[in-house]
Amino acid sequence: MRLSAVDNLKVVLVAWVIGGHALLGYAAIGGWPYDEVNEVTFHPGTETVLAALVGPSGLFFMGTFYFMAGIFTPGSVERKGRRRFIADRLVRLGTPWVVSAVVVWPTFVWIAYNGAGRDVSWWQAFTDRRPFLDSGSLWFVGVLLIFSIAIALAPPIRERAITPQTVAGMTMIVAGTTFLTRLVFPARSGQVGDLHLWWWPQCLGMLLLGAIGGRKLAERVPDEIYRMTRNVVIGTIAVLPVAAALMGVLDLAENAEPFLGGWRWQAAALALIEGILVVAGSLWLIGLAQRRLTRRGPFAEGLARSAYIAFVVQGPILLALATGLRPLDLPAEVKAPLVGAGAIALSFGIGWYVTSRRGASARSS
Repeated sequence: MRLSAVDNLKVVLVAWVIGGHALLGYAAIGGWPYDEVNEVTFHPGTETVLAALVGPSGLFFMGTFYFMAGIFTPGSVERKGRRRFIADRLVRLGTPWVVSAVVVWPTFVWIAYNGAGRDVSWWQAFTDRRPFLDSGSLWFVGVLLIFSIAIALAPPIRERAITPQTVAGMTMIVAGTTFLTRLVFPARSGQVGDLHLWWWPQCLGMLLLGAIGGRKLAERVPDEIYRMTRNVVIGTIAVLPVAAALMGVLDLAENAEPFLGGWRWQAAALALIEGILVVAGSLWLIGLAQRRLTRRGPFAEGLARSAYIAFVVQGPILLALATGLRPLDLPAEVKAPLVGAGAIALSFGIGWYVTSRRGASARSS
C-alpha cells in the first residue's frame, strides 16, 4: 500500500527544490548554474530576506529525500532480492544520471551560455565543465545509486523504534562527520561526477536513519519525537538570522567562505546546524505530512506519480525558461518567480504525461 502522506510530502519537496533552484539562478551567492550567466541578480536586501526565509531549508531538504528513500530501501531489497534490486536501481537511477551528464546537461548549459552571448561550443560545455561529468540536479540520483547498492550488498539493517536518544546520536554523528569531511572537501566544492562528497555524511546518515526507522516510521512518527523535532527546527530557524547578524554575516556571497570547511569554528558551527536541521527537520516534515498532508484522490496520486520525473527534467527546463526570459527587461524579483512557477508546472506536467502514458500502455497490454 502507498502512503499518501509520504507521497504528498515528496510532491511538496520536489516543487520546493525546483523553486529554490530558480531563485539561486538569480542570487549573488549562486548555487545553480544559471548564476554563471545571469543578466540580473536580486537586490542585496531581497537576497538577505530570502536567505533568512528560504535558506535554512537548503541545509536539510536534500537529506529528507534520502531519509524517505532509506525508509523503503530495505523492504525493496527483501522483496526483490539483491540482484534484481541492484539491476532495477541501475536502470531507474543510473540511466537518467548518465544521459544527463553526457548529453542533456551539457546541451542546456551550452544553450544558456550562448543565450548570454558567450561563444562556447557544445564540446567545450561538456569537456571544460567543472566538475567534469556535471549532471546538474541529478547528482542526487547518482549518489543515491551508490548508497543503494552499498545497502543491498551489506548485511540487512534491523528495523527498530526511533527514540530521542537515536535522534540526538544521529545528529552528533552527522555533524561530526560533516565537519571532518569538509576538512578535505569543502562545501560547494566539485568532484568528478559532481558527487557532492561534502554532503555525503548528511545524505548517508539520513538514508540509514530512514532504514532503521522503516515503514512504521513512515506510517507514524511518535508524538514525542514529532513535538521535539518541531520545536528544535522552529527554534533553530528562528535563531539563525539573529546569530548570523551578530557574527556579521550580512552578505552571504562575501562572508560564506569561512563556513565552508577547514579548522574553523565557523565550519564547525555550520556542520552542527546542518546536523540538527537535517535530522530533526526530516523527522518533523514526515510527521507533519502524516498529520496534515493525507489527502487522497486522482489528482494527488497523479502528482505523486509525476514527482520523480519532475525532479529528473527540472534542470533543462529551468535553464531553458531562464534563457527564454533573458531578453525581457525585468528585475530578478520578477524573473525568478516566473521561472520557478513555470518550471514547476512544466516539470510536473511532463511527469504526469509520461506516467499516464506508461499506465495506459500497461493496462492495454
